[in-house]
Amino acid sequence: MAAEQKSAEVTDWAARIGWLVGLALFVALVYWLMREGWKWRGTLQGDLPELPTRPSAGTPDAAGEPQTPGVPEHPGPARLSMSGRYHGSTTAGQWLDRIVAHGLGTRSRVELTLTDEGLDVVRPGATDFFVPAAALREARLDKGIAGKVLTEGGLLVVTWAHGERLIDSGFRSDRSAEHGDWVDAINSMINKTETEGAR
Repeated sequence: MAAEQKSAEVTDWAARIGWLVGLALFVALVYWLMREGWKWRGTLQGDLPELPTRPSAGTPDAAGEPQTPGVPEHPGPARLSMSGRYHGSTTAGQWLDRIVAHGLGTRSRVELTLTDEGLDVVRPGATDFFVPAAALREARLDKGIAGKVLTEGGLLVVTWAHGERLIDSGFRSDRSAEHGDWVDAINSMINKTETEGAR
């Protein structure tokens, strides 16, 4: 009886190792498929123009030309500034249609600065970009974007025009109570621009 109990405790290591190897291969396959899907989505969004970026103190590019026409070298004093997280961008009004081209799909820390010239988006470890004031369309509070769901009003969503697309970009401040100030300030800028353009 003792001998039977002892042999019952023997582990089939070959079968266990086989299961672990199979699981690891399955996880690797899922990761590879996700990565290929991400790359394919980026290819489909190849018509999206390069992101406007603000040159640093007028630094020219390799050809000696300004980096981005129409983007101010000196955007003026900050109306608002914010530290927080960038949660991604989608096609406007379609919160699951994530945009990944030009690094817009990369979540990151963010430093936002709003000036009279537009919205400066600085992302450590990811692509910075600048949204000129004329490209701003709307700011609102929301609760989700591109797979990220927060509490009601926990996300600042800025809608802006780039090329032939309208884009929603989602941000969350480290101090979410200030989201309302951003909505008011951006929408006020947009209304002012529209009023001046109608004259």
